[in-house]
Amino acid sequence: MDFAVKDGYVVGLGEYEAEREYDLAGACVVPGLIDAHVHIESSLLAPAEYARLVLRHGTTTVIADPHEIANVRGAPGIEYMLAESMRTPLDILVMLPSCVPATPLDAGGAVLAATDLARFRGREGVIGLAEVMNVPGVLAGDQDLRAKMDLFEVIDGHAPFLSGKDLNAYIYAGVQSDHECTTLAEAREKLLRGMYVMIREGSTEHNLRDLLPLVNACTAPRCCFATDDRHADMLAGKGHIDDCVRIAVASGLEVELALRMATLSAAERFGLHDRGALAPGRLADFCVVDDLDRFRVLRTFKRGIEVIDPGYRPPACLAAPLHARVPEPREILLSGRGEARVIGIVPGQITTRDLRFPVDAAGIPDIGRDILKAVVTDRYRASGSGVGLVHGFGLQEGALAGSVSHDSHNIVAVGVTDADIVRAVGEVVRLGGGLAVVSNSDVTALPLDCAGLMSALPHDEVVRRLAALEEHARRLGAIANPFMYLSFLALTVIPEVRVTERGVFDVRAFADVPLFSE
Repeated sequence: MDFAVKDGYVVGLGEYEAEREYDLAGACVVPGLIDAHVHIESSLLAPAEYARLVLRHGTTTVIADPHEIANVRGAPGIEYMLAESMRTPLDILVMLPSCVPATPLDAGGAVLAATDLARFRGREGVIGLAEVMNVPGVLAGDQDLRAKMDLFEVIDGHAPFLSGKDLNAYIYAGVQSDHECTTLAEAREKLLRGMYVMIREGSTEHNLRDLLPLVNACTAPRCCFATDDRHADMLAGKGHIDDCVRIAVASGLEVELALRMATLSAAERFGLHDRGALAPGRLADFCVVDDLDRFRVLRTFKRGIEVIDPGYRPPACLAAPLHARVPEPREILLSGRGEARVIGIVPGQITTRDLRFPVDAAGIPDIGRDILKAVVTDRYRASGSGVGLVHGFGLQEGALAGSVSHDSHNIVAVGVTDADIVRAVGEVVRLGGGLAVVSNSDVTALPLDCAGLMSALPHDEVVRRLAALEEHARRLGAIANPFMYLSFLALTVIPEVRVTERGVFDVRAFADVPLFSE
């Protein structure tokens, strides 16, 4: 079918005369793809480099939450992302971060109150309030959080495992969506209570196949795809929302429903009535694919103009000095014995398990049981380091460290010996922010010179260096995607147990707890 475009919008379907015509030789044309929830910072790329990657995969709009850079730099971080979004044809629409810091106990680089967010209301590209992760605050009627929610009509949620009357109260407060569902029962309950369900598929958050039975012709308008956190190597190798479509179709979902989730459903959820379909009056955002089953994107058009890769253009970078004090080995020593709380990595998820092992601190690392030390070092105030234990990383030697550590983004490390851990943390500090693997005399690193979260390098170079980091970590025995798992060890809003610069944190109790249970 033919369609006509004028001034960036679809004029109509059918035969029209035009100054310029494209013959697509019978290829499939679908609306531009939309990511319903993403942290661009998690790609490790500056916004324009991120856009270069996802545009080639048919994505024309992303709903971005600059929560990560806001935790590091506050309002200037949001300003940075808004300014950088103007350097690309990709529509980067911003949901303002609702919880900076993520919880009242967290101490990151900034605090954003309702008055700080109010200045962004009405700004071009700002469309709502991002994931409200302080669930206890919502349920307790926290006044500043209530004031933030009153600023916007569109409010995203973040409520893993929330159920029953507490879920009712959370929705009653004004939250409309959730992207944290990991089980079909959880997703169904939230859908039946009127929420939009964003089905997530990121580097370590693999929820799509488990939640796909939720989707049918009746529910598809309330379901959409989100990537949340995808490293650049996954974007380059597997794709973006096009990857979600391929997985869904390969898993048995009708292609029409998968496409609706990737386009119109996401547009309608955010009230973006100017996109999401190839119809008169809508933006001429579309992509050309080889066929609907393979769904390989051949060409992308934004506002009727084919997107041609402009090549690498160095980004502006927002500095975020590290005031961390590299710990001495004696400062991260553990003492004691008994039943210990151990963070259990869950493959394919960002949730953790609260494992209990009989532990003698003198016997750590325990390679046989895969129990290693995890350390979080305060990057902002040089206040010291917290220590916990983790099971599931698989390291046999060496250490990993990074300045990407959701949500406060302190320096997080896992290693076999205290000396290796200290050396890895020191390498991250030396870089001014970055990712590092150390073993013996070997060091592999990726500097993250944009706020300690994103690299100023071209995306292909970031992908190459990520591959080198992954290979080095693999040689040491680490699990796949070790830096994504590492980055979530300190995330205090996802159950069950975490480690912070203060020590062990029980998410369910919402409190710091001792390493050895009493």
